[in-house]
Amino acid sequence: MPVSTRNGLRIHYDIAGEGPPLVLIHANPFDRRLWMHQVARFSPFFRIIAVDIRGYGLSDKPETPFTLSNMVDDVRGVCADEGIEHAIFAGVSVGSGMALLLGLDHPEMAQALVLVGGSSNSNRSISRRIEGFTAKGPQAYRLEHMRELFAPGFPETPAGQRILQMYGEDAHRLSGASIAQIFRARGDCDMRARLHELKMPVLVINGAHDNSLEAGRYTAAHIEGAEHVTLPGAGHACNIEAPDAFDASVMDFLKRKALWP
Repeated sequence: MPVSTRNGLRIHYDIAGEGPPLVLIHANPFDRRLWMHQVARFSPFFRIIAVDIRGYGLSDKPETPFTLSNMVDDVRGVCADEGIEHAIFAGVSVGSGMALLLGLDHPEMAQALVLVGGSSNSNRSISRRIEGFTAKGPQAYRLEHMRELFAPGFPETPAGQRILQMYGEDAHRLSGASIAQIFRARGDCDMRARLHELKMPVLVINGAHDNSLEAGRYTAAHIEGAEHVTLPGAGHACNIEAPDAFDASVMDFLKRKALWP
């Protein structure tokens, strides 16, 4: 598995497929495997770069303060190591915040943005998440958090049970203090006043049960030309919960924007 150290940390990532680059940035409290369905679906057409953001997976887990810009620089370091100057960036939750900030601060890199959740501001649950990951710890709190990100009933389905088992098995490798810093970094970055700066194609996707639905609608409404899709029966992590509907929405968007190879 490749690793980038360009930004001072070890940031691991997977590569699949050939073609134009599509960079995938996962959400709290997942890792790069959040995108497993999209890697399978899009790798015949794109060169997929699925990143473990700092704090998760095989990447370093720093516990000292950092910013969302630092996290964006991790992704930019991966791109630099892979010779990627322009890409489509897709992110979920904090990953969508990273993609959004990258589009604002480095618009020359972003051919398009796919923002899942798509909040351009902090949310009210950050202090509760920090408390959960630091007081209870990742082994106790990771799956509790994850269950809240799915539509009602999905965690009890066979697919939901497999996902929870997969992420429960390695929760002991995580650092609650590092995850808390991720939430603080996201909470300190309000991008609402800058949304008008974005000129590249932007798609915002929410599940109908997503607690970020209104925030996603706000983001889409304040970016000129942005599109918004709501997936019925899905929650915040709709790309792993409803992959067929999610992939179809992304494919349609990219084809209409002449970004499908």
